Amino acid sequence: MHYVGFFSLLISLVMLIFLSVMAFAELWRSKSAGGGFKILPWMEKGQTAVLVLTTISSLILLVALGRNDYSFDYVYRYTDEFLHPVYQYSAFWAGQAGSLLFWFWVLVIMAGIWLLSPVYKSLNQHTKVWFWGFMFIVQAFLLLLLTGPSNPFIILDPAPAVGRGLNPLLQNVGMMFHPPLTFLGYAGFTIPACLALAGWMSNDQRSWLFQCRNWVLFAWVTLTGGGILLGGWWAYMELGWGGYWAWDPVENASLIPWLVSTAFLHTAIVGKQRNVLHRSNLILICFALITCFFATYLVRSDVIESLHTFGGRGVGGPLVIFMLGLAAATFFVALAGQKQKSALDSLWSRQGLMIIICWLFLALAVIVAMGTMWPVISNIWTANPMGLGPDFYNRVCLPLFTFMALVMCVCPWLKWRSGVLDFQYLTAVLVVLVMSLAGLWVGGMRDLMPLLAASAGFAGMVSMILFVFSRREVRRRRAGWGIYLAHFGVAMIVLGVAFSGPYQQETQVRLSQGETVVMDVFEITYSDFREEHRPGTSIYEARLDVTRDGKEVGTLLPQRTLHQGFDQPYSEVSTIFSLGKEIYSTILGFDPELNVTFKLSINPLVNWIWIGSIILCLSIFLIMGRVKVRPVEENKE
Repeated sequence: MHYVGFFSLLISLVMLIFLSVMAFAELWRSKSAGGGFKILPWMEKGQTAVLVLTTISSLILLVALGRNDYSFDYVYRYTDEFLHPVYQYSAFWAGQAGSLLFWFWVLVIMAGIWLLSPVYKSLNQHTKVWFWGFMFIVQAFLLLLLTGPSNPFIILDPAPAVGRGLNPLLQNVGMMFHPPLTFLGYAGFTIPACLALAGWMSNDQRSWLFQCRNWVLFAWVTLTGGGILLGGWWAYMELGWGGYWAWDPVENASLIPWLVSTAFLHTAIVGKQRNVLHRSNLILICFALITCFFATYLVRSDVIESLHTFGGRGVGGPLVIFMLGLAAATFFVALAGQKQKSALDSLWSRQGLMIIICWLFLALAVIVAMGTMWPVISNIWTANPMGLGPDFYNRVCLPLFTFMALVMCVCPWLKWRSGVLDFQYLTAVLVVLVMSLAGLWVGGMRDLMPLLAASAGFAGMVSMILFVFSRREVRRRRAGWGIYLAHFGVAMIVLGVAFSGPYQQETQVRLSQGETVVMDVFEITYSDFREEHRPGTSIYEARLDVTRDGKEVGTLLPQRTLHQGFDQPYSEVSTIFSLGKEIYSTILGFDPELNVTFKLSINPLVNWIWIGSIILCLSIFLIMGRVKVRPVEENKE
């Protein structure tokens, strides 16, 4: 079965290379001779064949994981006989080779769905051939990695008796969904990027923006939910950091394409409303895809050290070459298009502020990318390169995020060209902003950035509510509800970050059974300790009883676990949920007398981040809708 899985991928690679070469040759011929495209039906059949072959390979690996078939090197590395069945199958994306195969499988499934969609069927043949030409190049590159340095079907002979096991950090419910959703986002941006390039090569600079709207929104929401929301939640609940974001290189890797794609969403709105920014939209959607590969480069090339990067095995160089090639192709296609008029009528307009916001998103993407790569960059002039810590990112990035939150409060109340849409409601929002500033200042919030951000969060929520209920045309459209509900969720996230980050209270304390520590208004008593030994795992759990003014608040049950095959102990976080001050606990260590060292935190409003993120993601589905297409007969060449 190893050979069946490998040669299914290899045959797919050869087929894609052949079809893409033939497609570009026929496009060149048709440019001078005219006529139809005989290669197109073969390209469509070839994509279907690749889908079937990739599914065979993926199912072979899944079956091997389920059976603990250690003759597969990949199965040996990421499973063992003690692993829960759910995590046996989620090990599919636990390692480099498996996650790349999953990414490719998702991509070809999406391409198969796109092939059957009414929008695809409405495209002219010229655009279709260009689309598959670009799509086949992306797929062939991933297959080149899978049949070369990241082969998931390497044979071990003789097969080991036991596996090495899955990293305990990955044995978490968040890791069942975080990587798959992230790869859905990465794969999802491939279709609009290839369609944009195909549209420009077919002298249609605008239609692609409407045709791929749902694909862009789906890719963005899965990247937001998987790469950002679940990634932050996993870090918060599994790593024991006490927080959800530490500017770790792997966290930054998902953030960079998210920033670029979010900038694109806003330029796309301006482009749709004003029929401008066509070249900018092309470049941004392509760079959303390029930065997905850049994120992969950060995680898989060993170029940056991080807590949860994969080992490099020869993928770094090919990724760099592919990214440079795709960027060069993007600029070549963009510069070959027709010159367009300027988009900006006035800065004091909705379009003006949205363009400024887009530039800020892009500036943040560059800052995060440069900061993450700084150990590599600084290696040019020093023998002892150093990475940039959270202080750098907080100092540089948070003021920009805060400024964007303030702009979000005002932007809906401006007209598209220039001027104010409704002075009365804009004044009300500004009053809420000023009152929030004053109230929080009196309440003791004196740090400037958190003060501005929290006030912007309050004012932003009020602004979105007022706008929806004051504009009948917005209430009558499902997409209108979705857009402003999404920004309401963003305002909640801003508020949660403003409080939970700078105003977190944290302490490390060593307690004997029966001892109590006081944090803020809470009394936390270490009351019990138990241990449990399961096959492959030992669990050590402490009990902390939390009271406030003599009244029970809840119980914390942090754990310390030891897994067979892993020398390092791992912490399991325990929290007491609250929309106000959430209590967070981990075990750092204990001695034979059961004296335990705890890390305790009080995180104010942290759950507003998760709730706001869920609202943001769900609201995107309200914006999605049926794309109107012309009948095929009207669009034939």
